[in-house]
Amino acid sequence: MLKRFFIIFIFLCSVTAVYSAETAVLSAGISLNETVPSELMGTWRVVSKLTNTDSPENFKNVGVVLWNLSRQGDVITLYSPFTGAEASVKVQYVKDNTVKFTKEGNYEDRLLTDTVEITLMGDTFSGRNYLTLQKSSASDFKHAEYVIVGKRISGSGVLE
Repeated sequence: MLKRFFIIFIFLCSVTAVYSAETAVLSAGISLNETVPSELMGTWRVVSKLTNTDSPENFKNVGVVLWNLSRQGDVITLYSPFTGAEASVKVQYVKDNTVKFTKEGNYEDRLLTDTVEITLMGDTFSGRNYLTLQKSSASDFKHAEYVIVGKRISGSGVLE
């Protein structure tokens, strides 16, 4: 009986060691930020049109902004020269030329969360931008959805 216990114990330890080693290798792999196509980096003129909201008084119907997307190592930063806003983006997924990312920032006394899903097509992109505006109260949320279209102004791909 004691011999069986030791055999099971050694088997479980070796399975745990193998699982831990595989987990460590997987977690040390390439981050999602590194899989974002380099063609996304650069300065973009982005036009947005409101398609849905529960709070029309808080969101513009149309907008035009500049986005400057840059990558330093595995950190992607979005900077808007019009507003001076700057935030690191968290990439949620990359599939072919489609990228989904989220960024958060403060807007007056509220937390603004942008979730952007775009598909790159050369020097243009199109997609959607989902906004959530949260006041300090955890239950006070405002939402908006925009269709967005971007045109590259400078950066990767412009001179090709």
